[in-house]
Amino acid sequence: MPRHARVLIDLDAISHNVRELRALTGGVDMCAVVKADGYGHGSVPVARAALEAGARSLGVALVEEGEVLRSAGIEAPILVLSEPSPDQFPDAFTLGLTPTLYHRESVALADRAARSRGGSSARWAVHLKIDTGMHRVGASPAQAKDLAAEVHASSRLILDGVYTHLAVADEPERPETGRQLALFEEVIDSLRRAGIDLGTVHAANSAGAIAHPAARLDLVRCGIAIYGIAPSAALASMVDLRPAMSLVTEVSHTATVAAGEGVSYGLRHHFTEETDVAVLPVGYADGIPRDLGLCGGEVLIGGRPRPIRGVVTMDQTVVELGPTGSAGGGGVNRGDEVVLIGSRSGGAGTREVSADRWADLTGTIAYEIVCGISARMPRVHVRGGTPIGPGGSASGVRR
Repeated sequence: MPRHARVLIDLDAISHNVRELRALTGGVDMCAVVKADGYGHGSVPVARAALEAGARSLGVALVEEGEVLRSAGIEAPILVLSEPSPDQFPDAFTLGLTPTLYHRESVALADRAARSRGGSSARWAVHLKIDTGMHRVGASPAQAKDLAAEVHASSRLILDGVYTHLAVADEPERPETGRQLALFEEVIDSLRRAGIDLGTVHAANSAGAIAHPAARLDLVRCGIAIYGIAPSAALASMVDLRPAMSLVTEVSHTATVAAGEGVSYGLRHHFTEETDVAVLPVGYADGIPRDLGLCGGEVLIGGRPRPIRGVVTMDQTVVELGPTGSAGGGGVNRGDEVVLIGSRSGGAGTREVSADRWADLTGTIAYEIVCGISARMPRVHVRGGTPIGPGGSASGVRR
């Protein structure tokens, strides 16, 4: 039974964004980051679209996320961007995932997992992560040589890559990115002087790939940008990105509210004159920010912006149509399409409501908006304007 609200994911936009990013970065290898269920877009269809457009590998945060991709038949390399938990190393090996390591004990755990699950000839590719200034996870620069040497000393492990993560690459005027890259280069040089084969060296997230050519190195790890969202407003004009996600629903109820009356919990918005309203069957349980109507949020009905009024409730949202009897007040009926995120054409041309706009209004970032659209909003993946199957592939091609 289809719900009368859905998330539309344009896989052609994903493909376009991957191609644009690859062109911008000179065609270096791309790891398409599809953690958090593809930033709310659906990891399996997004992964297939990204690989078909030229990405060489995929990035996830959890072993469980890698398992979802493998279960869907995706065979591309998958980098787990944080160390697996100690008990997950055997499963990570069996799934053919590439783990990130930054603790000595984890090197031993990876060696043991390869021995126990792979037999005497098993070799397992791993990456080392170096903390050059973000101070979240990673080995310190001083630990890098010993850690790399331990990987090389293992007869079961292959050092397939060394990387770092940039903390402020989305703010291109800040000097910290340059300092991080310089420190990373020092670490890499010291490892090479020690005769250690490093495999793929990488540093750039989406912001690094777009704004910092020196960060591109052997590979770029692109997350938010492949979904058509610039990492920051400062970077929006530097690459042609197309948002992949739209949210649509329909009017479930219309009503007239008398002058002086308020709407929704807390009656936080009052109308000064008799006003027509529409109710939408979506709310904060679907990922619509609760305060969106208190800070200027709008939706599109018939291509025309309509303001959200009062607080968004768990399952319902109230939208103002205009004073009763006015040109704007009428003409909206139950079943009419409503665009919460996306664009539509109307009498005044094409209008758009973006995840960036929601983020600006509510004091967060677009990453949180798209990742926060809940699972009870069904995802519909589209190619060439046509919905495709739940796996994201009309042809059943396995990657």
